[in-house]
Amino acid sequence: MNQLISIIVPTYNEAGNIGTLLSELTGVAGAGSCLEIIVVDGGSSDRTPAIVAEYISNYSSNHPADAAGNYVDNSLIRLISTSPGRAAQMNQGAKAARGEILLFLHADSRLPKDFIKLVNQVWEIPEQGSQTPPHPHIAGAFELEITGDLPGLRLVEKLVNLRSHLCQLPYGDQAIFLKTATFQQIGGFPDLPIMEDFQLIRRLQKLGKIAIVPAPVKTSPRRWQKLGVWQTTMINQLVILAFFLGFPPEKIANFYRRKK
Repeated sequence: MNQLISIIVPTYNEAGNIGTLLSELTGVAGAGSCLEIIVVDGGSSDRTPAIVAEYISNYSSNHPADAAGNYVDNSLIRLISTSPGRAAQMNQGAKAARGEILLFLHADSRLPKDFIKLVNQVWEIPEQGSQTPPHPHIAGAFELEITGDLPGLRLVEKLVNLRSHLCQLPYGDQAIFLKTATFQQIGGFPDLPIMEDFQLIRRLQKLGKIAIVPAPVKTSPRRWQKLGVWQTTMINQLVILAFFLGFPPEKIANFYRRKK
């Protein structure tokens, strides 16, 4: 039996992406019984909250109460408004979640069509008498695929996926997922303006293994389109190096925003 997955989507001015994402997620087979989608908006100045509200209204209208008056499916999409900051937004979403599993998804990323099965398989208990040992994983993430055909993107994908498998070090754009109890155990995302996903994974690595699902999350190339593949990659590496060297996260975040 599939466990309830709470998909938490932090947004800030994502009007161009959130509608398509919600359409895809609500169209997944069994979404009403296996999923809840929590959009946590950090003060968007565009139509992001309005678009989410429209989807909530439309979904409720198309899924009326059953004969007993139950509105189970109507809670599929929820909207929370909070102060900006991805870590704080994701922590707020996790607090509101009802699912046994939390999955953190960027608004410009798309999950594999069979992600419900793939996520549940990470913790699947083998049948009695099976020679397959129980899965030792504490959390998981997907491989990465960047849409678009900019020169160099395929190499970036390969390096990201190699790092993820060899070092068990996925980043936030790979749809990190874990049990709600585990998330609470490690204290959620650290209150950082940048690298919160990196620190979350480092905490998880102390508890167990990270499963890298051999199916890709497809993410937008917009970061690489703006500055180019190599310049964007260089900026990302400088951010990681500065973090390791102990530079204040606030200064690193300011540098990153100026370069974006």
